[in-house]
Amino acid sequence: MHFASDNSGPVHPKVMAALTAANDGYAMPYGADDLMNALRRQMRELFEAPEAAIYLVATGTAANSLALATLSQPFETVFCSPVAHIHEDECNAPEFYTGGAKLTLVGDSEKMLPGALRAAIEAEESRGVHGPQRGPVSITNVTERGTVYTAAEIGALAAVAKEYGLPVHLDGARFANALVATGASPAEMTWKAGVDALSFGGTKNGLMGVEAVILFDPAKAWEFELRRKRGAHLFSKHRFLSAQMLAYLEDGLWLEMARAANAANARLVRGLRQLPGVSFAHEPQANMSFAGWSRAGHRRLHEAGAQYYLWAGHLEGNDPDEMLTARMVCDWSANDEDIDRFVALVRG
Repeated sequence: MHFASDNSGPVHPKVMAALTAANDGYAMPYGADDLMNALRRQMRELFEAPEAAIYLVATGTAANSLALATLSQPFETVFCSPVAHIHEDECNAPEFYTGGAKLTLVGDSEKMLPGALRAAIEAEESRGVHGPQRGPVSITNVTERGTVYTAAEIGALAAVAKEYGLPVHLDGARFANALVATGASPAEMTWKAGVDALSFGGTKNGLMGVEAVILFDPAKAWEFELRRKRGAHLFSKHRFLSAQMLAYLEDGLWLEMARAANAANARLVRGLRQLPGVSFAHEPQANMSFAGWSRAGHRRLHEAGAQYYLWAGHLEGNDPDEMLTARMVCDWSANDEDIDRFVALVRG
């Protein structure tokens, strides 16, 4: 019963096989390998973006931070939601890699709204040289609360950004989960909606450790390459990144795994909704959910070895009926037996 994070799940066997195959013989380093050349062709076709510049790094923090550094200046600010990963979970890495650009939080929920974004943008560049200048808009999809932006919602936010000449970055650590949840195509959720740069996640969805950065306008490509090297994220044995990502895309494996993760979460949500007293903090739309139930239920789960994050409240306490909120994330390998056992333990 492992629902702490999709980072904690196993690597897909097809990806492991691809890594083993890539280990045979020699290959040119630093992204000049044949696998990377094949990946570029496949990604450009997948995104309907023949001019896109495509790069690989090993972590989502590196993907987000290097992409935002390429899109911004040190004296600018990045607009994002209050619970964006770049704000809550990256130890100021975006500020570090941009050389000092700050983050401006938009609205008071996990999803930005066009009106709130416009107000936040208008509030900047109001103090001349004394204040931060307007910089990129960064959207997280799937959000850090398990909800999803549709392509139309991304387009509405991008339209506001474009009114002010601002670039748009999409943090797609769970891009595949968002895509299968909405039915959009990769192009519809990105450049067709106004996205300039995408952090295309793989690690949370069955890869060992690789993320892609896609720049839909190649004008910034050389700057990204320099920033990646200077930031110590250019791998010498790059073929082992390329092999993972190429296997990920082959025969739609990335979408297959995302559908499995989303379906597992949907089963978990259905089971929990049938129990009296269980409530959800956000409407689950992909592979993550936040739900509350009694301390007694949480204690039963912990005693049985269930792995998940207690999001609000403490396991220790005298009231067994007090409601405590959990965060649960399903990965591609989650199975029905574990899900049903988890629900049964909540029921008691």
